[in-house]
Amino acid sequence: MNDRIENGVTKGEKNRALIFLKALATRKEFSVFAALVLLCVVVSFLSPYFLTVKNIFNVFRQFSIIGILAVGEALIIITGGIDLSVGSLVGLSGIMAGVFVNNGASPVAVFFLVIACGCAFGSVNGLLVTRIGINPFIATLGMLSIARGSALLITGGLPVSVESAINFFGDGYVGPVPFSAIIMLIVAVLGQVFATRTLPGRNVFAIGNNERAAKLSGIRVERMKMMVFMIMGGLCALCGIILTGTLSSAEATAGTGYELDVVAAVVMGGASLSGGIGSIPGVIFGAALMGVLRNGFVLMGVSAYWQIVAIGVVIIAAVSLDSLSTKRKGS
Repeated sequence: MNDRIENGVTKGEKNRALIFLKALATRKEFSVFAALVLLCVVVSFLSPYFLTVKNIFNVFRQFSIIGILAVGEALIIITGGIDLSVGSLVGLSGIMAGVFVNNGASPVAVFFLVIACGCAFGSVNGLLVTRIGINPFIATLGMLSIARGSALLITGGLPVSVESAINFFGDGYVGPVPFSAIIMLIVAVLGQVFATRTLPGRNVFAIGNNERAAKLSGIRVERMKMMVFMIMGGLCALCGIILTGTLSSAEATAGTGYELDVVAAVVMGGASLSGGIGSIPGVIFGAALMGVLRNGFVLMGVSAYWQIVAIGVVIIAAVSLDSLSTKRKGS
């Protein structure tokens, strides 16, 4: 009885709650979530239109593609790699969806064909990194140029009109909720289960922490890296379909600059560019932070040029914090 406090909660229960809250506060995901809430509060004061139901769902729709791509990018960065070709692969995947639709393919066939092609492009990135030994930065930078150039060659630089049921992926709604946001949440849940509840997911973290030790422990490092690049390619294809549905057309230049937003979302979400650290909820919060930031700029009438500058500042700040944190741990 002496262990009781006034509201009926034991001291032990109170201590456990405090320990939980302290542990939660030390997680990077919590700091990103707190920053997201703070940003939402600030923007809501600056613009009365921000907290409207229509705008909130619009924000979800706007950052859903970045959120989906960030899940795949997080897995690659956790292994110690990086993929800079995501934006170009999104654009090329959209073009392929448009070409398949205009050649009479059914929506189901278009979906699986585009996803298969995206996985194939991701596998090429994986082969360049694992078999040939090219640095991931250089390999995916080369793929960025190849994919963008291929999209321009296919279309001649002209947009491809797409009228198909597959457009529902981008412009469809389930009640008031954009279907693309639902897809993002599904991808995030599957990514979280994979990263935390499966052996391959745990192996991804092991490779990022110490690749040599992972090899000595029997983990097939090259196969795991191939897998994460293939997953990234498949997600790029999925986002290409979503973006094509949103615009009702496919453009070779679609997805330009996505690689910067995606890397920024992943790093802000708590992943370390040195590998071994990261979480799926964190990168979704990072993507949401980017989405709210862009939406706030639009609502406040900030020039698109300043938006680009602000995103660059955010990327540098996020990477700087990651670098300083790594140095502190090393010392």
